[in-house]
Amino acid sequence: MAKYLYKLGEWASRKRRQVFCGWIAILIVAAIGVGTMGITFNDDMSIPGTKAEKAMNVLNKEFPHSDDNGGQIKLIFKAPEGKNLESPSTHKKIQDTLDLVLNDKAVESIANPYQAGTISKNKEIGYATITYKVSADKVTDASKDKIKGIAKIAEKNGVQTEIGGTVAFSHVKIGGTSELVGIVIAFGILVFTFASFLAAGLPIITAIIGLGIGAMGILISSNFFSVQATSLSLASMIGLAVGIDYALFIISRHRQQLAQGLNVRESIARATATAGSAVLFAGLTVIVALCGLSVVGIPFLTSMGLSAAFTVLIVILVSITLVPALLGMFGHRLSPKRKKQVDSKKSLVVKKNKDSNKWGRFVTRYPVQIVLVCLIVTGIISSPVLHMELGLPDNGMKSKETIERRAYDLMAEGFGDGINGPLVVVLDGSKNPDAQVSFTKVAKELSDLPNVSSVSPPNPNQSGKFAMVTVLPKTGPNDSKTKDLVNDIREKEKNINKDEKVKLMVTGSTAVNIDISAKLSEALPQFAALIVIFALLLLLVVFRSILVPIKAVLGFLMTLIATLGFSVFVLQDGHFIDFFGIPEAGPLLNFMPVLTTGILFGLAMDYEVFLVSRMREDYTHLRDANKSILSSLKHSGPVVTAAGLIMISVFASFIFAEDSTIKATGLSMAFGVLFDAFVVRMTLVPAVMTLLGKSAWYLPKWLDKSLPTIDVEGESILNHIEDNIDKKVRKY
Repeated sequence: MAKYLYKLGEWASRKRRQVFCGWIAILIVAAIGVGTMGITFNDDMSIPGTKAEKAMNVLNKEFPHSDDNGGQIKLIFKAPEGKNLESPSTHKKIQDTLDLVLNDKAVESIANPYQAGTISKNKEIGYATITYKVSADKVTDASKDKIKGIAKIAEKNGVQTEIGGTVAFSHVKIGGTSELVGIVIAFGILVFTFASFLAAGLPIITAIIGLGIGAMGILISSNFFSVQATSLSLASMIGLAVGIDYALFIISRHRQQLAQGLNVRESIARATATAGSAVLFAGLTVIVALCGLSVVGIPFLTSMGLSAAFTVLIVILVSITLVPALLGMFGHRLSPKRKKQVDSKKSLVVKKNKDSNKWGRFVTRYPVQIVLVCLIVTGIISSPVLHMELGLPDNGMKSKETIERRAYDLMAEGFGDGINGPLVVVLDGSKNPDAQVSFTKVAKELSDLPNVSSVSPPNPNQSGKFAMVTVLPKTGPNDSKTKDLVNDIREKEKNINKDEKVKLMVTGSTAVNIDISAKLSEALPQFAALIVIFALLLLLVVFRSILVPIKAVLGFLMTLIATLGFSVFVLQDGHFIDFFGIPEAGPLLNFMPVLTTGILFGLAMDYEVFLVSRMREDYTHLRDANKSILSSLKHSGPVVTAAGLIMISVFASFIFAEDSTIKATGLSMAFGVLFDAFVVRMTLVPAVMTLLGKSAWYLPKWLDKSLPTIDVEGESILNHIEDNIDKKVRKY
């Protein structure tokens, strides 16, 4: 592979203008494609085959003309202080408000709070349900604007009016300040690393071009496949971070070679062959990890993984073609400045420490203490994972400034927390000749369950063989007691089906979210086991060692549980949420553990490869385990440090996003990279390698012969070039 990359780098530097124009042309064509075809996101996060999903299918089949088929908006009213909704003046104001709604021809019907009985016990809060002729996602912006205007009129008349329901009024914003903040911070780190504005700007330019093409591709694909808006945000996070990092590795190698006296074109070819090989391998590892999310069998996770993997693929191609082309354009202007000569008093010290640095000497001097500290720190940070709860963010976890949160709070104030997460129970009496009587008995039994606020009378379908019952919990959608209630209903179904010949199926958004969380919890151990096995086999081939892969996988597992523990500590337990701008504490995103496992595995292997491959290369030449560790931390350590800081800054910048899902993902990923890069890879790994000594590189001869050879650092191409030089020298 290194030989092909050597030729590719040399070709890209020669055809630099054509390569640059080619990528710009692809970006423009992709942008035109998005402008022509538009964007069609599908934010459905259901999982086919769950109990709630099956119940929803039965509900839609047996109640085809249910109001739930049309999008609904709830206008929630709170009476002025000193009055209630039944006061004549308040009644008139609300009725006048609802009359204005009828002017919209898109409205199918209005359930008046006075007629529907949707008024709180204290008569202070009530809501009207407006049903549209189309589904919630097809309600037009014009209809939404009319509702907003009507709500403002009611507010001016002294009646607090909030807007809720199934119709969304706020959407995930595509792009914005998050990416900009990450880019600015990354540029500052690159300027410090390279001491050159020009060299610092190149990784930013190539990453933006790669990310732009990847993002446009995802937007175009949304017209043909089911793609969530969060898939684009995730792809942006990962694409921008690895795009800058991969360009950084190649440019760093190129500048080192220029400093050694290589000519520009030869240096570009070698940098593409060596650092480019590591980039290609690391990038493919990330792609495999992201595509591995499809193994879980959950459609929206598959969409997220494939979208991010596609963006990483584009970024890799940009790194090994466009980066060499730009390096060729700027030539010797990227050469590092010569360092000033050290004085004679310091010359001996410099010579003595030329193959090591202070951090390397510190870690190799106290390996036992460092390993113990790392384990203790991991244990402390990971401990909150023991009480981890999973769920999906509801409107109660949004900012209090949003329309949805204000409606959520007002509904909870008037009707209790459970009003925001009602359970729909489908009663199947198709095998019961006296189904109607049984339906009434079942509703009574459901009302006797703990944590039930109320149960609506059974609403039969046209055949009379099925009925629908709404169960209102006392607790909110993400409360563990609500989850227990769903399980209690399903457990009770066994006896009811036996006694009354009526099947019970629970559905509704709350039950769907509970089932998704349970499904993802079951999938996590299987996915983690798959990742661990893949990592062991991969690293066994790369590093030709038994102990190094085991050490790398154990380090990854430490990173994973520490990241989940930190996420629980902040997002679920609510510590430092004000500092991070998290509106409200709540359960962890139900797909975060699986997503975190896939992404962190790919990124952790990146740093493992860039750091430990240098150790292996030096050990192969020197046969001194300790010197190879010191050399790796001296030469690869600064690049890994810069790469880690860049990735942290990019992920952390997404904490500024408005969407709570993106905020939580950005925070978790930022901490995960911080922990893996600096606690595990830069600290624990060299300490453990010091303790292992030469045994770290032990591999039975029979196994070594049977394993394929993967040249991650492109060492073969360097040996080939040196052999050719030696032949020419001997010839002349």
